[in-house]
Formats: sequence, structure tokens, C-alpha cells
Amino acid sequence: MEAAIEHFAVFGGVKIYAPTSEPLIDLITTKILDKYKYLRNDISEMTMGDNQNHAVLTALANGDRRTNSAFRKTDIAFNKGINIVDKLCDRGMLSLETSRQGLTSKPQNNDISEKLLFTTPFARFWFSLVSPLFKGIKEGNYEEFLKEYTNKQTQFAPLVFEQLSHEMVKLSFKDDPIAQIGRYWDDNISLDIIAKTKSGKTIVGSCKYTNSKVKKTELTRLKNICEELGIQADTYVLFSKKGFTSELKSLKGDSLKLFTPRNFTQLIS
Repeated sequence: MEAAIEHFAVFGGVKIYAPTSEPLIDLITTKILDKYKYLRNDISEMTMGDNQNHAVLTALANGDRRTNSAFRKTDIAFNKGINIVDKLCDRGMLSLETSRQGLTSKPQNNDISEKLLFTTPFARFWFSLVSPLFKGIKEGNYEEFLKEYTNKQTQFAPLVFEQLSHEMVKLSFKDDPIAQIGRYWDDNISLDIIAKTKSGKTIVGSCKYTNSKVKKTELTRLKNICEELGIQADTYVLFSKKGFTSELKSLKGDSLKLFTPRNFTQLIS
């Protein structure tokens, strides 16, 4: 499942056969770089071939997903940037995400910047690495791309893991269906998962796509954040790439649910 997540973080959303039995970098080379000219035409059709659209998408792919940050990086005025984002959302490339402030007791702050999500992992990968380095790729010189990919390869799977975790939460609370789910952020605090069930119960969680087991300190950190935000959490959900310590697993129950990539097979079925 780890391989499936990492392959999906690159090829998700496009009809390209990318078997997990093959090394990801080999597939990127043969299925994306070698086919650059054909794929570029499809991407350009979606972005209308506009340089400012490409600039905003690249800033989003390599940044913190906040609209304000992307506009500053591209030196595009806010109103112009919002028009670009609206068009890209209308064309199905991006979706707008707002902080779930309404699920906390903290007064809402209208100054909190919205964030944007690429609707396909492939588009995010393309604008992070392929589009900015198109000159060498177009000429068949992949040296710069491979260097950049080595530096950035670990940044693609965590967000996909987080998005899949949201789907896993929806699947795991069928008896009391999820009514709202998203993320919370402000200038100082962030939560990977905050959700409300149909009966009104609150779920809070975190996602760790790292090569170490999650410890009890992560649960303590979540509880401290909930206290600061005035959240009465009924259930905590923790997602971990490499599992959990024995101490944390001993606390598993109705108020604490633990998930690893193995659980994601349910999403496939």
C-alpha cells in the first residue's frame, strides 16, 4: 500500500498504466518525461496556455497551498490572482478549501487565507517539477529534473496520504455518518483532520507519513490543541505510515482509532 500511495501521488487522476511493481522513477521517465510533448498539449488545453495560470499553479504546487502565498510568489495582484483561481476551479484543475473554523469554539477570523487543492495528484506533480523544468525535458535532457526530483520526491505522498485519510474516516464511521470533514488552520495552529458526525460527535486527527512510529506524544499534542481551540473531541484518529508504539496501541478503543496504509485496502475494495 505504501508503493500504491506513492505511485498514486504522481499518476493519480490520469489514465496512465503505472504498476507498483516497477520503480517509480523509471515510470516517471518513460510515462511522463519521454511523453512530455503529448502530455503538455493536454495540460495546455486545461490551462488555456496562459503563462500567469502556469505561474500560479507552480506556486501552489511548491508552496503551502494558501492563495495569498501563491500570489506573492508570482507577483500577481490579489484580485487578478483570485480571477485566475476562479477560472482554474471552473475548469476543474483546482478546488477551494477553507479552514473549518466553525467546528471549533474559537472566534472566527476572516483574515485566515484560503487554501487550494489540485483535483488530481498528477497535476500537482506536473506543476511542481515538470512545467518549471520544461526546457531540458523537451530537449530530452533530464539531468536537472532528476536532481530536483531527488530533492522533492518525499513531498508528494504526505498530502495524498492525508486526503486518503479523510476518505478513510468517512468509511470508518458508517454507523454515525460524517456530516462535515476538513482541516483547520490559523496563523499558529493546524489540524490535519477535524470532522463532525451526523449525531454531533467531534473527531480530531493527525496524519504522519514518516519513517518512524507515532508515539503517545502525538495524542497529547492533539489534546492540547483541542483545549486551546475549545474543541470537545469524542474520538481521536491517528494515521501513520509506519505504525504506532506499543504504548499508544494499548490506548486504542472507542475514543482512539489507529490506522496504517494497510487499512486503505478498504478504499480500493
